[in-house]
Amino acid sequence: MIPLERAVVARLESHGEKFELLVDPDLAVKYRQGEAIDIEDMVAALSIFENSSRGTRASDEALTKVFSTTDFFAAAEKIIRKGEIHLTAEQRRQMIAEKKKKVIAFIARNAINPQTSLPHPPQRIEMAMDEARVNIDLYKNTEELVKETVKALRPILPIKFEEVRIAVKIPPDFASKAYGEIQGAAQMEKEEWQKDGSWICVVRIPAGIQGEFYDLINRITRGNGEVRILNQVY
Repeated sequence: MIPLERAVVARLESHGEKFELLVDPDLAVKYRQGEAIDIEDMVAALSIFENSSRGTRASDEALTKVFSTTDFFAAAEKIIRKGEIHLTAEQRRQMIAEKKKKVIAFIARNAINPQTSLPHPPQRIEMAMDEARVNIDLYKNTEELVKETVKALRPILPIKFEEVRIAVKIPPDFASKAYGEIQGAAQMEKEEWQKDGSWICVVRIPAGIQGEFYDLINRITRGNGEVRILNQVY
């Protein structure tokens, strides 16, 4: 459980009854977005209140009437998912700003301008979002928000999601180190060790990070690696 001073109220009103739960604001929002978090880890007390400020607990009759159970975890799950989480203005502002950054970063990494085949800079994406008056719903996950954002941006910003298949050849002196780093940076399709100790592979990466990927190859091979675009995958 969390310290009481870190908790905010999650409130649900239904069928003429009111229920309150003391929750961690960050964890409760993430839970609403679909993250797997144990309810016990996000509450300050294993109690459902009618009025948390007075310490008045909800009656078994009220719980059964609305949730068809008196089980704390079953009722708490519904309160967090369907109720209102009472965030301060600053908490809400910070969470929305963080969520907006994630949406921008995802689009910048995975999408390109089809007119130039280059990624859109994050600043350009943010400006277009402001121009399109994109609303960031705190309780939606990043995937949902990206879909809504891209739909809103298309009249303003030419945008397309695609992947690139790239063949890479790493000289023997750098192959061992490169293996782990490339596996962590790209989706591996094929790989093969050559008789001279060099390593070749075919990988997939989001089109928006081509420059970042080439910089990685240059860094780990000191400029001696070879890369070749095979094709773009839409």
